[in-house]
Amino acid sequence: MIMTKIKRVLKAGFMNFWRNGWVSLATVLIMAMTLFTIGSIIFSRALILSTLDELQNKVDISVYFKTDAAESDIFLLKDSLLKLSEVKNVEYVSRDQELKNFKERHKDNALITQSLEELGDNPLGAALNIKAKNTSQYASIAKFLEDALKMEGVGSIIDKISYRQNKIVIERLSKILDSSKKIGFAISLILIIISILVVFNTIRMAIYTSKDEIGVMRLVGASNRFISGPFVVEGLLYGVIASVITMLVFYPLTMWLGPMTESFFGNINLYDYYISNFAQIFSIILFAGVGLGVISSLIAVRRYLKA
Repeated sequence: MIMTKIKRVLKAGFMNFWRNGWVSLATVLIMAMTLFTIGSIIFSRALILSTLDELQNKVDISVYFKTDAAESDIFLLKDSLLKLSEVKNVEYVSRDQELKNFKERHKDNALITQSLEELGDNPLGAALNIKAKNTSQYASIAKFLEDALKMEGVGSIIDKISYRQNKIVIERLSKILDSSKKIGFAISLILIIISILVVFNTIRMAIYTSKDEIGVMRLVGASNRFISGPFVVEGLLYGVIASVITMLVFYPLTMWLGPMTESFFGNINLYDYYISNFAQIFSIILFAGVGLGVISSLIAVRRYLKA
């Protein structure tokens, strides 16, 4: 008996969907536009986070050592830094590498190049480049290094710590990162709410065309669950078809935008992101589409069940 009712509800839902062809098409297209907005937010968030990560990776604290500092002492400090929970990575740069990097940066400056050649010996010491897990944690790492300066042995080999010179840049970047995430979340939330309202009103208009049919079914004694069932099936169909259409639209679009995003944002290709995260993106869009369709159908049909 239950299976018979389920089959009737499914059949009625599919029949309503095909019978109201133009209304169903309009509803699917509007829902696809809504899901496209949600998908665009996902891709925009990926681009923003990639850009912010790229900026964050360019910020670090450098510890410069005196030319006579022993490598063993430098590595002891490096090991101490790696034990800090705030530290993401510590890179050791030897004296020879520092000189090579310095020459590369000033290869177009003939005066500096000539001065180095006349000097003969390497005037640069080794260095440690320290990256924090979060930009807000650089202050505590700098505090650790300043305390290390006061320690006997370690302090005598350190020549300079770059945090004070980079402090303003680091603090500003921290504020930009926090503000970007908050603004991005707020914009996403507003767009999603607007999209939900548009879909709800569209589905309500689609159900409005069946109000007489709902009235007849109530007169013959059909239960509210049986009456609303076909419309829930319709809403589910709207969501599934709109989700597939949205993913199909994103395929050529991300393929076209991929090279541009890679050249502009540096380390993210939108097409590669789409392919590698296809299952996750499709799951989110499908869940959003089915959820919007089913919930909107349930809310919209309740009005006529109470009439």
